[in-house]
Order: sequence, then C-alpha cells, then structure tokens
Amino acid sequence: FENKVLSTLSHKLAPSLPLQEDFVYHWKAITHYYIETSDDKAPVTDTNIPSHLEQMLDILVQEEHERESGETGPCMEYLLHHKILETLYTLGKADCPPGMKQQVLAFYTKLLGRIRQPLLPHINVYKPVQKLIRLCGEVLTAPTENEEIQFLCIVCAKLKQDPYLVNFFLENKLKVLASKGSASVITEDMLKGQDSLMTDTGQSIQHEEISNAAGAEHIEKEDDLSTSLDELNVTSSPEASAIRLNQDYNLVNSLLNLTKSPDGRVAVKACEGLMLLVSLPEPAAAKCLTQSTCLCELLTDRLTTLYNALPLSVDPLDIESVEAVNWGLDSYSHKEDASAFPGKRALISFLSWFDYCDQLIKEAQKTTAVAMARSVRERFFVGVMEPQLMQTSEIGILTSTALLHRIVRQVTSDVLLQEMVGFILGGHREPEILTDINRHPLRHRLIEHCDHISDEISIMTLRMFEHLLQKPNEHILYNLVLRNLEERNYTEYKPPCQEDKDVVENGQIAGAVDLEEDPLFADLSPDNTLSNQEWLSVSPPISPEHPKNDGKTEVHKIVNSFLCLVPEEAKSSYHVEGTGYDTYLRDAHRQFRDYCAICLRWEWPGSPKSLEKCNLEASFFEGHFLKILFDRMGRILDQPYDVNLQVTSVLSKLSLFPHP
Repeated sequence: FENKVLSTLSHKLAPSLPLQEDFVYHWKAITHYYIETSDDKAPVTDTNIPSHLEQMLDILVQEEHERESGETGPCMEYLLHHKILETLYTLGKADCPPGMKQQVLAFYTKLLGRIRQPLLPHINVYKPVQKLIRLCGEVLTAPTENEEIQFLCIVCAKLKQDPYLVNFFLENKLKVLASKGSASVITEDMLKGQDSLMTDTGQSIQHEEISNAAGAEHIEKEDDLSTSLDELNVTSSPEASAIRLNQDYNLVNSLLNLTKSPDGRVAVKACEGLMLLVSLPEPAAAKCLTQSTCLCELLTDRLTTLYNALPLSVDPLDIESVEAVNWGLDSYSHKEDASAFPGKRALISFLSWFDYCDQLIKEAQKTTAVAMARSVRERFFVGVMEPQLMQTSEIGILTSTALLHRIVRQVTSDVLLQEMVGFILGGHREPEILTDINRHPLRHRLIEHCDHISDEISIMTLRMFEHLLQKPNEHILYNLVLRNLEERNYTEYKPPCQEDKDVVENGQIAGAVDLEEDPLFADLSPDNTLSNQEWLSVSPPISPEHPKNDGKTEVHKIVNSFLCLVPEEAKSSYHVEGTGYDTYLRDAHRQFRDYCAICLRWEWPGSPKSLEKCNLEASFFEGHFLKILFDRMGRILDQPYDVNLQVTSVLSKLSLFPHP
C-alpha cells in the first residue's frame, strides 16, 4: 500500500513529461518489477502494477484526444511495436503475481472500449486478443469470471460495429498429436518475436527473465495451437505424429462455457454476446459457427435438460397462466409468488431458455438461423417431445400437449416456426386420401386427440390447433384444409345449358324447389305469408348513396330478429359491458383485417379455380382435420359446453381466412 501511495505521489509531484516518456516510464516500472522482485506470491493489489496500467491507459486516451481522428500517436505506436499486449497476455496467463489475470483482462477491456480508433485490425492487437479469449471460460465460477465476460462482450461489440473483423477470429486450428518434446519446440517457435522489449533508452528486458519470474511451469504443452501455417512450420518437427487443419471460433466457445455459469448475470451477458455474434452477416463466420462450434448442441441439450426437469404432471391451467417469459428476466422467487405451484420454477426456466433460442434464431444470419432451428427440431422436437406426445398415458398426453401449445403460442421466429410446423404437420401438400391419413404419425395422432375420449385432451389439442392457425405460415392452413378443397370436387357439377341461365317469370331459377310444394311448408298459405311487395318493403330502400345492399343491414336484421325470439331472462350480454353483439362484430372485423394482412404475403388467387380446370372425377375427402371438426359439430347436442365452445372457436378461425 505504501509503495502504491508513493508511486502515485511521485507521479503527481514530478514535472510533466512528454506523453511518450511518461508512457515508457510506467511500462518500465511494470517490467522492472519482474526483474527485481523475489516474492512472486504477493497479490498484484499489493504492488504498483494496477496503478501503472491505469496510468498507461489514461495516457493513451489523452493522446488520442489531442490528435486528429484516425492518427496513431507515438504511445500507441510504442504499445503496438513492442508487443506490450502480447507480454501482458503472457503475464495474465501465468497469473503472476496472483490476480494479474484480472488486471490484464481489465486493461484489454478498457483499451478496446475507450480508444476510438480501430485497434483489432492490428496483428499485435488481435493476436494477443485471440489468445486471451482462449483463457476465458476455462473454469466456471473462477474469480476472474466478471472480467472475462466484460472482455468478451467488448470484443463482440467491436465485431458488431465492424463485422468484417470477425474473420480475424476464425482461426486455423492445428490439432497436434505430438510428444512433449515437440510441443516444447512449437511453444518456443510461437514465442519468437517476444524475446526482447526494447525501450527508447536502449535497455532490453529479456522475455526469459519474465518467464523465469513467472515460473518455468507456465511454459506448458498446448493440445490446440491456433495459429496460421505460415507462422508455425510444425511439419519440420519429426516428433509430430498427426496434424488436422480445422477452423476454430474460440470467441463462441468461451461464451458458450460462460453461459453455464452459476452466476446468472454472467450467464445472461454470455447469452447477449452470442446474440451479437450470430447476427454478424459474414458467411464464413456463420459457417464456422454452425460447423465448428457446439452452439447448436448447447441450445438443444439445455432445452432437453430443462424439459426433462419438469414434473411428469403439470396442470394445463398452470402452464397457461404463467406470465410471458423473457429470457433475460428469469428472476423468479418462489417465496414472493402467491400463485406458486409445484414445478413453476422449472417451467419458467424451460420457457425462458426456449424464448432465448427463439430470439437467437430470429436475430441470426440466415444460414446460422436455419442450422440452429433444424437442430432444435431434430434434437428436441423429434427426439424429446414427440415420444411424449405419442404416449398413451392420458396425464402424459395432457401435460405434453399443454407444453406444445405453450411454445406454439410463444414462438416468434419465422425460421423456428417453419421447423415447428414441419414437426407437427409434416411437409405433405398433395390432397389427403382417407386410407392414407396417417402418413405423418404425429399429425394423425394430434388430430385424433381433437376427438379424444378425454374432454380435457380434446380441448387442449383443439386450442393448440387454434393458435397454430393464427401463426403467419402458409403451410399450416394449406396442409390442414386447402389442399383438399382446391380441386373443388365437393361440388356436384354439370356443364351449364341455356335453360339454367334462364330465369322463370316468377323469379325462380329453373330446377329450384317451390316451397309451396314442399310438405314442410304446407302451412304457408297465401293468407299468412307476405307478398313479394311486402318482402321488398322490409328491406331498406335503395338510394343513390347505397345503390347495392352491402350485407351489413341484412346481418343486423337477422340478428335482431333472432334476439326478438330470445326471452328477456335468457339475455346476458346486455348485463355485462362489452359483451354485446356490437362488440362481437367489431372484434370480428378487427380479426378479419388482421388475417387479411397476414395472408397478403401468400399471394392467394383472387378467385377460385374454374370448375372446368378442376379434377372433379376424384372422390372428395375433406381431410382428416375437417372430418374431425365436422364429426364434433354433428354431436354438438351431446357434448359438454366447453368442448362445443372450443370446436366452434376453431371453425370461426378457419372462416376468417379470405381464401376464394
């Protein structure tokens, strides 16, 4: 402490020196410590090193402020030319004196964050930065974890500003299976160029001395040596037994390790760093990220782990009632929750990580997004969820369907939604055949569950399909409904003739059934029916402003006529504000507009396919989905009210689609 105070005072009281001399003075003070000290066990906080590093940083910032933008000053030139960052990396790796790694990480972070000019393109910056990245995330809950994640995040932020710089961090990875001797040769070759640190006064500090002060044990064998073939001629070493060239993305690997940190703040920061990296537009980085890192595996493995941690049975209402979960705000406290239920902590953790996967895929570069979404489908949806949905236990079916419904509601990424739709419905687009409706077993099973003996399972599955239909994906409606209706073989068609085009004098179309001849309408005598003129008078008169009835008035008339038949005591909508017919109509209009906006991108035809071009000879099958819904509607008088409500809700959603 006394040394630190004396150093600070001497710096304050000494006459001001040119910045470069001041900078060199502080660097020499650090290097002389390693030459002169005999106690390498004292913590770095008991030395002057942190103060000297801070002064060096302040000088570099001051120098940049005093010079024109983009111009490199002599202090920065000195730092680059004398490979100061390389030496600091060596000292940080050795952690000598104890705590030096934290100081080095903090220096790198502040240097990259406070200096405005681009530093990463310099070989004497990005090389040591690469090496320091490899030291991050090696040990979880390490004392340097906070400094590690701050350093990694500032590197990610710099890459986000200048995406082309990411190519400096796609390294050629040499896996050398060699003896200890050959590894030592390689390590010495890598350290060439760092043998001496020349000062302006002609003094040199041998790297050997620094290494000795740090301890010879820190020159160790490295299995993965990341450098270029031009820099490292390992083939000249006869002891090297095998070499395999491969790209490595250590920045991603270090962040992936830190996402597993027990410290939630560190884990969230690591997730944010990954979010920045996956969004970089560089194709080489995207390819390396998906092929040479374990990012996809980490996403899906954690999803699997969190899903398997859920209780075997969770009340569907509890799954539905959990508030919207955002991945960065997973701070649930069981003690503070009045609506806690068994498994809520595990459920929030699962939904939080699924939300992170969804957002990561949504932000990612296209190639990366497709690879991650495909991995989620193959390793999680198919590998984990499908067996749960296909089981025979009613409790298991109900819980797994409720979870599927929840993530269907939650997904926002178009790419992940596409994979989810393929998982649930399959990719078939040709018309269904009754004898072959189980081509996609999961689709078949889920549709069958809409008519399950358990009303709870039926309602939950119908609800899942209802929300699936609201998703902006053309394949959903086409697979479930449209592919079976496009040929219009549900119509009974005969070529039109002249007689069909003529209208009889009484206004009826040829072949139409006369109501007077129908026994069901035998009581309609001329005395108790309205004349044609009276029927016309009931309708609103045609005016120039409204030359043609738009249907709205007719709808109101029909609804009001129905309401007149309902006893007053049975009317409930008038007693509760916002539940009347007008409110319902406004909601229906809003929903229809929303659906029309979604469907615009699908380029549906403006009119149905003409009957002459349709294959009317094929037997009509409405499809498995509509068949189940119509079967349910046919039993509407025999089913519970909740089931009927859900069936009609699904049908009402189908009716909103403006397909011709």
